[in-house]
Amino acid sequence: MGEIYFEFAQLGRQMRVAAIDADTGIEVIFIAPISATKTQMQQLALGKLRKKLGEASQLPPASPGKLA
Repeated sequence: MGEIYFEFAQLGRQMRVAAIDADTGIEVIFIAPISATKTQMQQLALGKLRKKLGEASQLPPASPGKLA
């Protein structure tokens, strides 16, 4: 995992947090309470992104699908 981009957007009393892996473009998003610290939000986002990247590496290669 290389560079990670974090995006924060306040939605009322909640914070929308996104973490994006720069190499793959894989993104995770969650909603956190506004009372959480930025560090807590980043740690949670990074953990969630690591899990998703681990799951993505275990998937079989995608084959071309058929269009109906």
